[in-house]
Amino acid sequence: MSREIAAVTPTAPIGLKRAVGTPLLFAFIVGDTLGAGIYTLVGTMANDVGGVIWLPLLLALVVALLTAGTYAELITKYPHAGGAARYVDRAFGIPYLSFLVGFLMMASGITTAAALANAFAGDYLTALIDVPPIPTAIVFIAVLTLINLRGVRESLAANLVASVIEVTGLVIVIVVCAIVFGSGGGDPSRIFEFAPDVPPLQGAFAASIIAFFSFLGFEAAANMAEEVKNPSKAYPRALFGAIFTAAVVYLLIAIGAVIVLPPAELAESTGPLLEVVAASGVGIPSWLFGLIALVAIANGALLFMVMASRVGYGLAEAGLLPHAFARVLPNRRTPWVSIVVVAGITICLTIVGDIATLAETTVLLLLLVFLSANVSVLVLKKDKVDHSHFNVPRFVPVLGILACIVLLAQQSWTVWIGAAVYVAVGSVLYFVARYGRKRSERKQAA
Repeated sequence: MSREIAAVTPTAPIGLKRAVGTPLLFAFIVGDTLGAGIYTLVGTMANDVGGVIWLPLLLALVVALLTAGTYAELITKYPHAGGAARYVDRAFGIPYLSFLVGFLMMASGITTAAALANAFAGDYLTALIDVPPIPTAIVFIAVLTLINLRGVRESLAANLVASVIEVTGLVIVIVVCAIVFGSGGGDPSRIFEFAPDVPPLQGAFAASIIAFFSFLGFEAAANMAEEVKNPSKAYPRALFGAIFTAAVVYLLIAIGAVIVLPPAELAESTGPLLEVVAASGVGIPSWLFGLIALVAIANGALLFMVMASRVGYGLAEAGLLPHAFARVLPNRRTPWVSIVVVAGITICLTIVGDIATLAETTVLLLLLVFLSANVSVLVLKKDKVDHSHFNVPRFVPVLGILACIVLLAQQSWTVWIGAAVYVAVGSVLYFVARYGRKRSERKQAA
């Protein structure tokens, strides 16, 4: 492993304590995967496929399972923190390529936070108070930045409480939809009606990109690899179990939402699940469910901003980003420069982007990361380790590569331009950091 990437993904010489069993790991992955995306993107999918929202969710599930198979082998074969950047470095040993994978992960966190900031300032907040969206989104990001600056312990404590509230909101949606269906209300035939103005196949692939956004989060489990008991058995069980659990929840919500409310009405709202709960007539106050959804969205945005800022700090510590990104507050010991830069870019993206475009950009960035992981697992098949591990058949990462390419091909030129800007900016920062590091080494030598 190269010196640079080893610094990005450090491991303690004596190893971390393996204290996490399969149930806890399952809960962690479920909590990461059952995110705020489903609260905001049901309407966007309805715009592409009408009432057949379950179809893009199934397509996204297939892609998620293929990539999860790849991660299951890589994580159990190399049970160390670091994720895709570590695997790419082990497979190819090219520092710039490893940096690029890590930087794309950082960029995906920033873009996701921007999408969720826009969602926060939408219809869910309007159920409580009518305020202008852009200033609200900026204030929202500023508040999350202050929490991030305060410390990771405070951020994760807030995440624990918010995750419980977030899942409660999804359960409420499923229950109210079941009540409507059980009482003979709604229109079940809508779940087979495609959008009238979009070719079914085109709409299904377009919506599957958005649907895939809702399954993101399982890849974060790679960073717990050193703390899991018997990872060779625990990881595959927890990983696949969590993805299937998320899929069942999402499918129930998608089918129930379309039964209760026409797809056209879902497509018009930035808070589609709020519209479903209100239309059910069950009697849950709009302000209460709006508050639950806001907590879920804020929770997701905070986690992604924390992740992005820490990746930036780690890359700077490794000398792969300018050293300024590694500066920390004297007392709080939080990477304040990285946090502030992440916040500034998030605010800019919130102003110029809409929820759907930002979500699609996130998916594109992570598809590139997943593509690198799928290629890496094939390269590393010949690499033998001295412990048992999950072994995925070769056809799984091959299908994963093809699936990633198909989804990448569905992306619009606007989204590709956004990704290209990220790569260009990251490359400039990488070479600036490299120049600064070499200059410092020359001075020390002199």
